[in-house]
Amino acid sequence: MSQLPERINTDHENVERGLASLVLTIIELLRQLMERQALRRIERGDLADEQVERMGRTFMALEQRMNELCDQFGLTAEDLDIDLGPLGPLLGNDFDGSG
Repeated sequence: MSQLPERINTDHENVERGLASLVLTIIELLRQLMERQALRRIERGDLADEQVERMGRTFMALEQRMNELCDQFGLTAEDLDIDLGPLGPLLGNDFDGSG
């Protein structure tokens, strides 16, 4: 059994960046799921043109804000994409962090 270090690095910046990474990963995962659901509804014709337009603007604004927050905390798309081992990356290729 490996031994834990006597002291855990609790540097404020590292903790803040780690927490931001975790929160932004969850937000990005939810954004992708909502976007996929919206696309399914659009393909089925369940939404009026006005609803489609409003959702498009909302998703674009959310993606822009996500990119701003990643920049603010010095995070990249790779920082948010958790490796799930044999299952592959959590976010896959859908998030490139470029806007």
